[in-house]
Amino acid sequence: EPSGVAVVTEAYHLCMSMRGVEKQNAFATASAMRGIFLKDYRTRDEFMQLIGR
Repeated sequence: EPSGVAVVTEAYHLCMSMRGVEKQNAFATASAMRGIFLKDYRTRDEFMQLIGR
């Protein structure tokens, strides 16, 4: 039985950089935390440090 799961995705936003707006370095970030990652800030902070956030 897993204690929790954490997911962070970062994607380059092509429609903002190639069309109309032409904004460089447009990134979209999404995250989801469940279980221990949601309940315990120390575990969440350790995860974020490990992935460089």
